[in-house]
Amino acid sequence: MSTTHAYYPSYPSTSYPISVPQKPGYYYPPQQHYGRISASPPEAPDSTTTSGVPSYEVSASSSQYAGSHSDYDSSSGAASVDLLDYMGNRLNGSFDPLPLDRSLAKQAQTSGELNAKHRELLELQALAQRRLAGAQASFASGMRAAKEVQKDLQWTQKRVDSLNDRAARKYPDQYRAAQRRYPAPVDY
Repeated sequence: MSTTHAYYPSYPSTSYPISVPQKPGYYYPPQQHYGRISASPPEAPDSTTTSGVPSYEVSASSSQYAGSHSDYDSSSGAASVDLLDYMGNRLNGSFDPLPLDRSLAKQAQTSGELNAKHRELLELQALAQRRLAGAQASFASGMRAAKEVQKDLQWTQKRVDSLNDRAARKYPDQYRAAQRRYPAPVDY
């Protein structure tokens, strides 16, 4: 590592094969590469190593610097694996859709029952509102009839009182005899 690197903020160094944070507390998420996973890059030949560290400079054997296509091909040693296919196959093998299908069918059945009950409640509510409107109309009609009966009774009472007064003035002796014989009710 160079000494100038200490003066800059913590960035991952490009000489490492993976991202490594320079200071504790910083996290750099790993780079995600989808697709084929192949073998690691080839090692440098012994002639290009100096002091036990392989050199990847241009001056070192340039044909082996980046590696050829055949070094990374699936036919050369380690077999390459398609990561998406592999994970898809694993997921398909471990996932059983039967409980999900059952729960989905149960949810649809419950939803249908709930909708039927909701419609039934709406019908019952409409019926109750119609009955309430009918009861209110009957009550209003009964109140009108009761007021008419009360008016008729008041008129009849006034007429009877008027007749009694006339009879008491015109026939006082017979009126008193009738009162003794047929007394008026106490609560009248």
